[in-house]
Amino acid sequence: MKAVDERRIHQIFEVGVWLKGAHALIECIGGILFYVVTTDAIVSWVNAFTAEELIEDPNDFIAGHLSQMASHFSIASKEFYAFYLLSHGLIKLLLVVGLLRGKLWSYPASLAALGAFMVYQLYRYSYTHSVGLLILTVFDAVVMVLIWHEWRVLRQHRPA
Repeated sequence: MKAVDERRIHQIFEVGVWLKGAHALIECIGGILFYVVTTDAIVSWVNAFTAEELIEDPNDFIAGHLSQMASHFSIASKEFYAFYLLSHGLIKLLLVVGLLRGKLWSYPASLAALGAFMVYQLYRYSYTHSVGLLILTVFDAVVMVLIWHEWRVLRQHRPA
């Protein structure tokens, strides 16, 4: 029974790591897009995206916040988001590759990186109150538990 449980936990670990990899790839693509798309184009796109919804319901929470964010969107903001997304994405991709290849260095490095990302996400949550940040932080915590477990199992089964 124990072997079945360990195999199931390993499968869940792999799914979690693949999901982190997909998220990292999306972050990289988003970061690149922020670098190549102009600030005016982003603002125009957000305004076009939210205009119809705000006509239907001027108090629409999401459309209103997106429109407000776009009105304050600057070149500095764009460059920050580009750097933030691209750097996070590249770090996570490197760690995901290491984890999927079973490289021992990647386990503690992933735990440290995810822990740092979670601290930053909670810090940002204190300002934004974004439910998305909380969901991402909980997912990161689950993945950290799985990484810790997998690392422990790998160290027990590797020859000294």
